Amino acid sequence: MMSLDDIAYLLLVLLGGGVLGAVSFWIIHRMKVGSYSSVVNEILKRAETDGDTLRKTAEIAIKHNQVEQQRELEVVWQNERRKIQREEERLKQREDKHEERMNLVEKKLTDIEKREAVINVRKVQIEEERKQLTELHETLLLQLEKVSGLSASEAKELIISRLTNDVKGEAANLIRKIKKEAQENAEREACTIIATAINRLASSCVSEATVNTVAIPNEEMKGRIIGREGRNVRALERATGVNFVVDDTPGVVVLSGFDPIRMHVAKVALTDLLADGRIHPTRIEEVVEKTKANVHKQVKMYGEDAALRAGAMTLHPEMIMLLGKLKFRYSYGQNVLEHSLEVSHLLGIMAAELGLDQQLAKRIGLLHDIGKAVTHEVEGSHAIIGHDFAVKYGETREVANGIGCHHQEMEPITIEGSLCSAADSLSASRTGARIEAVEEYVKRLKKLEDFAFQFAGVEKAYAMQAGREIRVIVKPEIIDDDGILRLARDLTKRIEDELSYPGKIKVTVIREKRIVEYAL
Repeated sequence: MMSLDDIAYLLLVLLGGGVLGAVSFWIIHRMKVGSYSSVVNEILKRAETDGDTLRKTAEIAIKHNQVEQQRELEVVWQNERRKIQREEERLKQREDKHEERMNLVEKKLTDIEKREAVINVRKVQIEEERKQLTELHETLLLQLEKVSGLSASEAKELIISRLTNDVKGEAANLIRKIKKEAQENAEREACTIIATAINRLASSCVSEATVNTVAIPNEEMKGRIIGREGRNVRALERATGVNFVVDDTPGVVVLSGFDPIRMHVAKVALTDLLADGRIHPTRIEEVVEKTKANVHKQVKMYGEDAALRAGAMTLHPEMIMLLGKLKFRYSYGQNVLEHSLEVSHLLGIMAAELGLDQQLAKRIGLLHDIGKAVTHEVEGSHAIIGHDFAVKYGETREVANGIGCHHQEMEPITIEGSLCSAADSLSASRTGARIEAVEEYVKRLKKLEDFAFQFAGVEKAYAMQAGREIRVIVKPEIIDDDGILRLARDLTKRIEDELSYPGKIKVTVIREKRIVEYAL
């Protein structure tokens, strides 16, 4: 056990240690508090220094902003001042112009007032002169009555009778002038449309003609064509359906047939046989069959090409074949397929000018002569045949009617159909488009001149311009100026009633009186 001294010593040690610890803690605390105060003081000093710096920087920035705002305000003020100055100048110029105009108006008003005054004075003078002229007229009229021995009414009747005689002489000229003006006014629009269509088409006028002969290199070839006992010729005729005339014409073989397709097949087949040199019945049948196949392809190609050129690609295949056959058909030397395409283009142009259905018009024009492809097989007019075929192969009622009415064989139901006959006549009547037999041509011209000579007073008559114009020269002592008008009208009427002709015939009547004397 511990003694009291040990306990007292221990307590003393503990008390001394506590005091020593307290003193140490106090010393440490005081040291820390002293360092904290210095740090705080330093921070405060820095804060005051930074605050002064920030305040000075802020003051400088505020002053700078104030200076910039002042400059901007000065710039804005100067711009506004310039605008105001420009507006003031513009207003001043307007005021000057208004003042000038006002001065001009005042000057014009002054001139007008002066002119009115002059006019009023002139009116007074004119009234006075009119009174004087009236008095003078009455005086002269009395003197004229005394000198002539006629009253005013009698003189008036005499003048009227003379004027009536003069007017009768000019009546024919007046009638002719009025008639000409009426015709020109009535036909001007139609002529414009037709001229536009013809000028825009401007196609070639060269006509084609069928050739029904095949040239042979020598006369010995005719024997080979005829064959033993005529078997080659019979084989050719049996295979082609065309007659071969070998003996009549030297140097050529003449082909005779009514079907243009057969004629073409026969011509091509004979040409191929002559080039090959092997002519016997078996070879003839082979060549003819091959030629028929090629011609069939050509017919289809011609039909498709025509449909493409006319913009009618929805045609029935049979109509395409009929179109292709027209390539081998001619009318007065004019190829019917080319004529159909020409009519299609003309009709399309005319329809476009009139604001009609251009596609319908071109389709009617392309198919209007489709009946000519089978006229040798089917009885009837080609227009009616074409109408029936169009209905059969699914063409619309308007197209079929346009085909059937182009020769006035049925009533048209559309304007495009009624125009077809005009386009057909334009294509057929162009110079060089068609040819006719020389005998018929001469006969028609002679008949045209005979019509003129059947009228009294006709001295000479000449048919000109291929029968499209006739000039009649009359005897001036028998027919006067009034009579030539009646002669022209009567001759025109007779030509229309009794003569068949394409297009129009111009009738010109000439009256010329010559007086010849000799000075001796």
